[in-house]
Amino acid sequence: MATAQTPAMADIHSGEHGHDQASPGEIAIGVIIGRTSEFFDFFVYAIASVIVFPRLVFPFTSELTGTLYSFMIFALAFIARPVGTVIFMTVDREYGKTAKLVSALFLLGTATVALAFLPGYSEIGVAAIWLLALARLAQGLAWGGAWDGMASLLALNAPASQRGWYAMVPQLGAPLGLIVASALFAYFAGNLSAGDFFDWGWRYPFFVAFAINVVALFARLRMVTTEEYASLFETRELQPSRISDTVAREGHNIMLGAFAPLASFALFHMVTVFPLSWVFLFTRESPVRFLIIEIVAAVFGVAAIVASGIIADRVGRKSLLMGSAIAIAIYSGFAPQLLDAGAFGETIYMVIGFILLGLSFGQSSGAIASNFRQMYRYTASALTSDMAWLFGAGFAPLVALLLATNLGVIASGAYLLSGAFWTLLALWLSGQREAGDMDAGESSN
Repeated sequence: MATAQTPAMADIHSGEHGHDQASPGEIAIGVIIGRTSEFFDFFVYAIASVIVFPRLVFPFTSELTGTLYSFMIFALAFIARPVGTVIFMTVDREYGKTAKLVSALFLLGTATVALAFLPGYSEIGVAAIWLLALARLAQGLAWGGAWDGMASLLALNAPASQRGWYAMVPQLGAPLGLIVASALFAYFAGNLSAGDFFDWGWRYPFFVAFAINVVALFARLRMVTTEEYASLFETRELQPSRISDTVAREGHNIMLGAFAPLASFALFHMVTVFPLSWVFLFTRESPVRFLIIEIVAAVFGVAAIVASGIIADRVGRKSLLMGSAIAIAIYSGFAPQLLDAGAFGETIYMVIGFILLGLSFGQSSGAIASNFRQMYRYTASALTSDMAWLFGAGFAPLVALLLATNLGVIASGAYLLSGAFWTLLALWLSGQREAGDMDAGESSN
């Protein structure tokens, strides 16, 4: 009797018969393009949340309060992201991965380009705040759907001696996205009058984000329809499971996986969004000059991510994450003060921070993924990523700015210190759990 073909199966067969097999290099390029486009969207919004939205949407209050309000809306995407995962995992199960990626990236592109047309508070009043929040929520939902699992799965399916190298490849998208976003804002802010920049200049990076999303969509569809991806689906490596079943079976490992990268995720915003806000609000430093410092530091971050792959394959990913967490804890005790030490201090803060970020963030994705049962790994890895971003990064700019303004800039390091603590605890608990599983396996033989 013939078996009905599901949309997901149709994705597989189109990959087997309608497309040539992609080389690992092509897949890596597709992954990097996809992640760079996501992070470019992310940083375009992040930069605007510091230098544009407080003035455009919250002109009725002080610059500091407006920035805090802006950071509250910034956090909405991280709250919405797990909801997006739930919605788009259903789309994945019912209609296939092509439908999931197309719909998620269409929503992301629409929400991002909509921000380019955002009216100010002076034009439509409080409706501007609601529109900004709505667009941010839509971005968060879309990021939940745009997750494709390749960061974890590249590492898990790589040769045992090169898992660290493959794990770092997708992470390159973060500093590359920051470099492009910072360069665009620096160009427009540096070459336009203040009036022109706040009137129309800041909107152009959002249009560019939409164009990059279109390119990324085709790159990622090319990856999804390869025989390698179809094979992973058939072996259940890329098959979505129900959220309720996944949480019931893998809830413990999901929480360990969410807390394991908190040091790097907390540092992520402490060297990108927070320092820009501090410099913009409390120093006479030009935001253009600081954006250039960010670009230079991000180049060091790219090199450190590449180095993380080499180091992890020699000493182990968890050992590198633990060592990085300890280094981040030390960094948290002295580095924030450098933001009040002029351009030289800011540069040292950013370069050291990005080196530490590269070493830790390069291996942060999927550190606990090998603990997941194969049939739940895809969905569990997505939920783990959502929770890690929510706990580690979602409220980082807001909390750090509140600590710095009320207790001094050095107090912002407390957020980093807490992230390092949770990373070390999660990795230790993970090691204890793995040791317990090994003992149980030996005793049952």
